[in-house]
Amino acid sequence: MSEWLIDGPGGAAVTVVLAHGAGAAMDTPFMTHIAGGLAAAGHRVVRFEFPYMARRREDGKRRGPDRQETLLGCYREVVAAVRERWPGTVAIGGKSMGGRMASLVADELGARGLLVLGYPFHPPGRPERPRVAHLAALSTPALILQGERDPFGRPDEVAAYELASTIAVTWVPDGDHSFKPRKRSGETEAGNLDRAVAASAAFLARLA
Repeated sequence: MSEWLIDGPGGAAVTVVLAHGAGAAMDTPFMTHIAGGLAAAGHRVVRFEFPYMARRREDGKRRGPDRQETLLGCYREVVAAVRERWPGTVAIGGKSMGGRMASLVADELGARGLLVLGYPFHPPGRPERPRVAHLAALSTPALILQGERDPFGRPDEVAAYELASTIAVTWVPDGDHSFKPRKRSGETEAGNLDRAVAASAAFLARLA
């Protein structure tokens, strides 16, 4: 199991486990901003890396994600270890692929909540290949934060999916897959990240 990055107060009522996306590690500026903002709001944030990303950190070689069963097994192990260390309310989630993996085990693990930062509803340019079947029956309360210009799922596409009533989708103004807007939109990347933090922190607070 890879090393963790832990942010937030020692007495936090909620611990949220966040996994990274397919191509970037747990300590990207995006992940660091989100983790820092949630920690400042009083939540404990545990970031971890899947085996392939941990190996990249060791040898510097870029490689694709592990098989799904490996990713899910890793997520289960991390959540079990987190619960052993911090009994109490545990939510899970992550960026893109990491959030999707969390969504696949959220009900199984009895997570109090699911937080997804840019869900990959379909591969870019391939809306005919949706990754949403399991979301129709999700019983875990969930918040998906999605950029309005996200090529993995835009508003009109997501509106057509059958999503469980437990899932709330909040749209980040003019944001791409990492919530970055175009300059002409009048929005800023920092502003959108702060919006994401505020929405996420409020969601987690309701789980305590």
